[in-house]
Amino acid sequence: MKTSNRPTAFALLALAWIGTAAAQPTEEEELALAYGDQSTVSIATGRSQPLSKAPAAATVITAEEIAAMGATNIDEVLETVPGVHVSRTAIRYIATYVIRGVFNGQTNPQVLLLQNGIPLTTMFSGDKGAGWVGVPVENIARIEVIRGPGSALYGADAYAGVINIITKTAADTPGTEFGVRGGSFNSKDAWVQHGGKWGTMDVATYLNVGSTDGIKEIIKADAQTASDKTAGTHVSLAPGPVSTGYNAIDANLNLARDKWRLRAAYKLRDKLGTGAGINSALDPNSEGRVEEVTGDISWSDPQFARNWSVGTLATLQYYTFTYPTNLQLLPPGAKVGGVISPNGLIGGPNSWDKQFRYSGNATYSGFDGHSLRLGIGHDDLDLYQTKTIKNYVLVAGQTVVGPVMDYSFTNPFIKPQQRRIDYLYVQDEWNFKRDWTLTAGVRHDNYSDFGGTTNPRLALVWDATLDLTAKLLYGKAFRAPSFNEQYGINAVNLGNPNIKPETIQTREAAFSWQARKDTQINLSLFHYDSQNGITPVSGLYKNKGTQYGNGMELETVWDASRALRVSGNYSYQKSIDETTNQDAGYAPHHHLYARADYRFSGNWMLGSQVNYVADRKRAVGDNRPDIPNYTTVDIALHNSQGKKQWDYAASVHNLFNATVLEPSLAPGTAIPNDLPMAPRSLWLQITYKK
Repeated sequence: MKTSNRPTAFALLALAWIGTAAAQPTEEEELALAYGDQSTVSIATGRSQPLSKAPAAATVITAEEIAAMGATNIDEVLETVPGVHVSRTAIRYIATYVIRGVFNGQTNPQVLLLQNGIPLTTMFSGDKGAGWVGVPVENIARIEVIRGPGSALYGADAYAGVINIITKTAADTPGTEFGVRGGSFNSKDAWVQHGGKWGTMDVATYLNVGSTDGIKEIIKADAQTASDKTAGTHVSLAPGPVSTGYNAIDANLNLARDKWRLRAAYKLRDKLGTGAGINSALDPNSEGRVEEVTGDISWSDPQFARNWSVGTLATLQYYTFTYPTNLQLLPPGAKVGGVISPNGLIGGPNSWDKQFRYSGNATYSGFDGHSLRLGIGHDDLDLYQTKTIKNYVLVAGQTVVGPVMDYSFTNPFIKPQQRRIDYLYVQDEWNFKRDWTLTAGVRHDNYSDFGGTTNPRLALVWDATLDLTAKLLYGKAFRAPSFNEQYGINAVNLGNPNIKPETIQTREAAFSWQARKDTQINLSLFHYDSQNGITPVSGLYKNKGTQYGNGMELETVWDASRALRVSGNYSYQKSIDETTNQDAGYAPHHHLYARADYRFSGNWMLGSQVNYVADRKRAVGDNRPDIPNYTTVDIALHNSQGKKQWDYAASVHNLFNATVLEPSLAPGTAIPNDLPMAPRSLWLQITYKK
């Protein structure tokens, strides 16, 4: 007779359920696993502290949150930050990070981009450079963003905001991970990253190789279209697609032992398309090449002596930007200087720069209620080589076309230049009364080419109640002129050696409210005044622009249950050009971002997000209608099995195929119909961890 095993089976199932239930993490632990540590920030003062008490309007985005939103590059991540809108320029379709309405045309020098606290500024254009495109996110541990000035701590270009990208260490990547991703526009990536021990040393490595054909959206009319009408020619390539493809390599190395850390990074963008054309005339065949090598070595001792912590840092950066194929600034058959040019207008500006930076800091906590931080540093910035290949020269203000030649010594676009900076800063965090902290700091930078600049900051933080923190913030910041703005020899705009830095002063009030155990609400109110804006006037860069702005940023996170998180933010800003007393243009007055993440079946997460960008005015002198509003919807499905498992992700961006346009520059005659962005796209990703 067969014996039933049903009671034994029930008993085993009951024991298994009890054991599983006993091992279930708390809700707080589950949220930390799903979204990472978003409660601390280091960018505001140079040391880790609670985000709610940081003396700045700051945002933290973790690796876990990046994975949950289905982002494939850093630009998609930054679009979710309150007060930040990612726009594009016609030249190479490079992303510009517009923070609180501060916008500067084809480059993005008013935002300081850091990687592990080190500036990634290039010398010629004064921004993050042409290679900052399609930057992958797999090796990012967290991104910290300050909205507002940061020059009192970080110096030049921490003007409208500071973005610090922190890459993964050995502790963030235990074991080895392999990954592949493919998607629309013939895009593909493959990567490997590893974290572990090599003897007594912590080792983290990362390599990503990828390529894409880029979007092929149609430019209906370009700069040559307008020239054709006046010159009686018919040579424009518009209507035609933008050129946004590239091949990419990204690599990072992070070694740490005791108090020492060594980091190195390599970035390559090859066969880089010209976007809508370097001269706003479509150029589908020209390609650029960008290489960037960075390295740093640091030593820090948090217990150097009683009440003292100290640290030192030395960094280097090599950046090269070359054109293996000369640029077609205007197509063959274009009329230049009143004469038909069979070869059009051809140019090939190439540049090489190197940067060495040395700094030291010390923090003293021996005074009751004070944490005093001192810093000193020296930067040696060198645009050490340039090369100019072109088929034209300026003669008495007229463009004369000839054969393609090397004009590096006779008629360069810029000559090699050097800049040296010495700086000193001091910052005091003074807990002068229970629940009250005053952070005061000042930094002085002395430049070899335009002199000195001093930038203070003040922040009063009050823990009003157990659940509410209020902040009053003041800061002054500056943007150093780029080498092109000072020394450029350009057919369109000449550099001005007498130019001064742009300056900005910002006043803010911020509130952080834990409305309920499951609901966090943050509010920031700001006003800024900027002076000495650098802008071309009659073919020469000058300090002319003056602007002020007001706005607010509201963000909330609601953990509705263990399985559902709803979050979002709304930003409003209005920026006024004081010269004309009219809207400064380009940036959205209203920006709404909303997201919902639902976790199910243990390790799966389904996310959806909505991005609404509205009320973008034209700049003064641009009579076109306002830039159209748009709403995009993205969905992402993601699972994470933890260690030694396969993980899968799929996402659809711009699900309903909304028409998304970013503004072309005033007066709009170059590209009158603005810049079309990506249509609906699909992405699939597989990773394996062992």
